[in-house]
Amino acid sequence: MYRILSTLFFWGFLPVAAYLQITDPYPPSPVPDRVILTWSGDPATTQSVTWRTDVSVNESWAEIAPASADPYFRVKCDTIKAKDEILTTNRNVAKFHSVTFTKLKPGTQYAYRVGDGTNYSEWFHFKTAKSHKAPFSFIYFGDAQNDVKSLWARCIREAILTMPDADFLLHAGDLINIPREDKEWGEWFYAGGWINGMKSVIATPGNHEYYRNGSDRVLTEHWKPSFTFPENGPEGLKETVFYIDYQGVRIISLNTQSMLADPESLIKQKEWLQSVLEKNNQRWTIVTQHHPIYSTASGRNNKVLRQNFQPLFEEYEVDLVLQGHDHAYGRGYNMAFGRKHRHRGPMYVVSVSGPKMYNLNFEDWLERVASNTQLYQLIHIDGNTLKYEAYTAIGEQYDAFELKKRKNGTNRFRDLTPPGVLEQIEIARGFVDRMSNEEIERYLERFRAYKARKESKKQY
Repeated sequence: MYRILSTLFFWGFLPVAAYLQITDPYPPSPVPDRVILTWSGDPATTQSVTWRTDVSVNESWAEIAPASADPYFRVKCDTIKAKDEILTTNRNVAKFHSVTFTKLKPGTQYAYRVGDGTNYSEWFHFKTAKSHKAPFSFIYFGDAQNDVKSLWARCIREAILTMPDADFLLHAGDLINIPREDKEWGEWFYAGGWINGMKSVIATPGNHEYYRNGSDRVLTEHWKPSFTFPENGPEGLKETVFYIDYQGVRIISLNTQSMLADPESLIKQKEWLQSVLEKNNQRWTIVTQHHPIYSTASGRNNKVLRQNFQPLFEEYEVDLVLQGHDHAYGRGYNMAFGRKHRHRGPMYVVSVSGPKMYNLNFEDWLERVASNTQLYQLIHIDGNTLKYEAYTAIGEQYDAFELKKRKNGTNRFRDLTPPGVLEQIEIARGFVDRMSNEEIERYLERFRAYKARKESKKQY
């Protein structure tokens, strides 16, 4: 029933007041919840935190102190008053609070909590970035989107068990399915739980973070109250288009849903990206965006993105592009379809961490694929080496490669795919029943051609 009502609300057929009568499985209370760390400034000297309460909370604060093993660190804490904003959702009215800690010491562990003087969160820890180039690691997720509490939760939790020392988490869009459905945002925060309060989050919006308002696409009202991201992007796109410099790496978020819906946004982001890449003095450059430059799923081809952004990625030697949207896994070099020769330029990855799956297209750019597989990716950067590893939701390594940066800025690629791990190419469940025998055979033919191309590349 709630899905029917959600759809009516989504399309504007159901008033907010009527929808608020629906049962709320994640109601706000005076006790802080949905606590999440992000960055809006320099990760070495600042840290932002956002949380939610009900509207009975008049004022809220965050307390912070250098962490120590003794429990009396808290007597030395600083208190910062939060900025507040009210969000009326389809299920409740809540108050969102945010604080940015400043003048922090690089490479230092801090303890913090949030509350109103009576009701507090637990004390969380975080560690500031170093102020210079230094090794670090992070976890990258493709689309969570569906059955987030039920089936995505295991993925983020397995990921943090695999890499407990990860410095932050990166989400490539479609965190949820219905953009204005507070229950789904409740599931996303439930799945991440305390992890979000101790590991900073970088997220780029996907198409499911947008809803239709007539002919326009509008960013969900949940986005900005829930996250505090940098405001260094173009006007009108702040906190969805931004960059963060972290220990020798520039991480850039592009808003592909906005640019696909609005040609003016595409031009604005293209000009902004060129400026950000021109002035980039970091050793490594990573871009995250939702819609892929090269797709992994059948029937998808984002030509406008490829025409406008691939040349910039190549010209300014972007190293890695992390994407979602296609609900299948693929990684490979950027190359024109039908060509065997590897081009200079970034490695492209498309991945999915939630349970929704699509069929693979087996295009020429792909060098490793997977269907019907929930994955998370671990990325380690140490000086001139970038190591990438993909793991399945049950913690088994599925893919890996290494990039070694040469003095001229190009990268030497080394395939580290674990031996004996076969590619998962099963037709996506839900598709197979709708496919004829001829369609299934054509799918298998594309796979055989893909395998043959891979063998010819090895010989080359």
